[in-house]
Amino acid sequence: MGSGARRSGAAALLLCGALAVAAGGCGSSSPDVGLIAPAVAPVSPKHVSARTQALRAGTLIAQVKRSTGVRDAPGGRVLARISPQTEYHSPTILPVLRRRGAWYAVVTAALPNNRVGWISAHARLAFYTADYRIDVSLRHRNVVVRHGQQVIARFPVAIGAPATPTPTGRYAITDKLFTHDQASPYGCCILALSAHQPHIPQGWGGGDRIGLHATAHPETIGSAVSFGCLRAPQAEMRRLVAIVPLGTVVTIHAT
Repeated sequence: MGSGARRSGAAALLLCGALAVAAGGCGSSSPDVGLIAPAVAPVSPKHVSARTQALRAGTLIAQVKRSTGVRDAPGGRVLARISPQTEYHSPTILPVLRRRGAWYAVVTAALPNNRVGWISAHARLAFYTADYRIDVSLRHRNVVVRHGQQVIARFPVAIGAPATPTPTGRYAITDKLFTHDQASPYGCCILALSAHQPHIPQGWGGGDRIGLHATAHPETIGSAVSFGCLRAPQAEMRRLVAIVPLGTVVTIHAT
């Protein structure tokens, strides 16, 4: 085997593993679902100054330009470190929930579910606005996407089975992943979320990250059948991947 072929094979293996982690708990019997490519993740084209932050929670996003610590409180203990790129090679872009002095409260996959982390305003950050938000109702098994105050999409989803429920809380879109295979258990594409599945099924080797993704089994949409991920129609996922930026807040409600 030539060196080029070896590099290609290694890349395919690595990316298959990345997909398994991103879509972990989604209900496939095998995490090996084929080659993916990470999105060159867009942010809103509207760049803003760190001094102009009179924005409601979720509309301001921060791109991490240099490795920085995430703390349990302003000036507190370091809980984790985040790099300029995610594990799937997208830019690390975090929603800013609030500011306290020289500190920003952010949502990150580096922390457990529903744990807010704090990063310093002195870290190397770039700020953007992204006036999108996504709400998921587990009771009604549907998704509502808003841009500003306008509802731009509404569609049904499959949710986690009773033994592997979809976790509730406020999360963020961390990555956009593409399977390039319509027959994939994950359909065309995935929006990886910062959420983690605390109830890993026995024998599952695909990681604990939750995703909102398409599916090759549309008949399951509307049911409680997954390992925790949200399965959506292909057309809706294609649209979301195209328009919704990284760092968008996704709130998963029980009701």
